[in-house]
Amino acid sequence: MTTSAVSPAEREAMRRAVELAGTRLGRTSPNPVVGCVVLAPDGTVVGEGFHKGAGHPHAEPEALAAAGDRARGATAVVTLEPCAHTGRTGPCADALLRAGVARVLYAVPDPNPGAAGGAERLRAAGVEVVGDVLREEAERVNELWLTAIRRGRPCVTWKFGGTLDGRSAAPDGTSRWITGPAAREDAHRLRASHDAVLVGSGTLRADDPHLGLRHGVPGEPPLRVVLDRTGSIPPGARVLDDTAPTLVAVGDSAPKPQLPGGHEVLVLPETGGRLDPAVLLDELYGRGLRSVLLEGGARLAADFAGRGLLDRVVAYVAPMLLGSGGRAVLDGFGAGTLTEGLRLHLDEVRRLGDDVRMVLRGRPLPGAREER
Repeated sequence: MTTSAVSPAEREAMRRAVELAGTRLGRTSPNPVVGCVVLAPDGTVVGEGFHKGAGHPHAEPEALAAAGDRARGATAVVTLEPCAHTGRTGPCADALLRAGVARVLYAVPDPNPGAAGGAERLRAAGVEVVGDVLREEAERVNELWLTAIRRGRPCVTWKFGGTLDGRSAAPDGTSRWITGPAAREDAHRLRASHDAVLVGSGTLRADDPHLGLRHGVPGEPPLRVVLDRTGSIPPGARVLDDTAPTLVAVGDSAPKPQLPGGHEVLVLPETGGRLDPAVLLDELYGRGLRSVLLEGGARLAADFAGRGLLDRVVAYVAPMLLGSGGRAVLDGFGAGTLTEGLRLHLDEVRRLGDDVRMVLRGRPLPGAREER
């Protein structure tokens, strides 16, 4: 398609649909976040909708319900190709046909083979369909789910806060607060957008993190996951309170810890005295989780990096130097030469107070490209 095939009103409607989709980050898994806007022939918005979560109507039926009879002859603008399968709800392509829409614009083809095909079903019924509209913007808002479906495991984001010279704590172990309040609040919004937040036993013992949501950040707390090979989690650990569920992964040779109600122990096989993070990701994916935020520690992050399991890195860098005695943000991943290093793609840079927030990816954003 050419850019002239899409009107300014339709382009603006797609941006609004992307915005609507983004309001549900961290709340729809195993489904994607999707937004939809219905335009009358004169470009007037007559309906909006977004997918609230699994078991709820998809974005297209929500927007069509808001539009009512005005959907007949209208244009539906949606961030993801309308689905063509029946799950908990019926196919969105059929809902669009029943409503009598004349034109459908979508941003991203559905990578899920069990749901794709809606565009062809619409075209076969005589509906004008245009794809790849503002695709890169829609890829970004749905990146976690798209990455998970394309790779068959949860999308993994490694988040860390550190100094300019790559230290997460001073030699005496103090780390509060390296970054400022604006960066910490942003990190909680990042946490809220993921299905699970993961730490290792070293971070648990050193920092006793809570891993919930603070700073007034809305949303449901993610599943808290602790990778604890020896099963030595302290019974009074803050992650074992009743504000959110916690999954404690232990090795198959470890004693099974007794946890308070609402929490669960997951037994994983040990290989060479370690738990394989890929096995953990497979288990989480099977439970319907599509995104994991890795928050600590340095050795756990090195395990993920060494196995090629880091999809994104979100780094909060403070204007501070701690020198060689400080605790490194990454420990155990070592490249002998430049060609062995993990080269990341710097994608976003933003200032937060005195700190800098950087988003980097192990590879370019999947499927992203210029609108054509």
